[in-house]
Amino acid sequence: MLISDSMALLWLTYIALSLVVLGSGYLGLAFLPRLPRLIITWMVAGVMWIPSRFRLPLLDEGEFYSGFAPAVMVAGIALLEGNSGSMVPAAILAVIGALAGCAVGVAIWWWGRRTTDMSDTQAQDWPASPPADRKRREPMLG
Repeated sequence: MLISDSMALLWLTYIALSLVVLGSGYLGLAFLPRLPRLIITWMVAGVMWIPSRFRLPLLDEGEFYSGFAPAVMVAGIALLEGNSGSMVPAAILAVIGALAGCAVGVAIWWWGRRTTDMSDTQAQDWPASPPADRKRREPMLG
């Protein structure tokens, strides 16, 4: 069951919250043009979603807990602990995630630009001004 397995519930919650953060971040960057907005949003998504392995010592001597966590969290905790052995691979994975996210953002922009360009060429077939026999009607209230 999903409720009894706390790791699955933790990852599901993390994914839901990251989607909220990404959506609000994209909307918060509305003052930017579409290309930089997509690049920034997808770079953050790449950093947030790429997983990395971690290993934590337990209270018992010589025993460890290992698992998966987002690479940026593993790198941040390793930085705070001063553990460069775990920070370097996690930081490299976070950078790879950012670059992959940047590529996805550019691809989405490129794909959206192509569909917009095609609709612009179809829109040029229409006359720019209304025909001379029709007069412009002003909107009226009441």
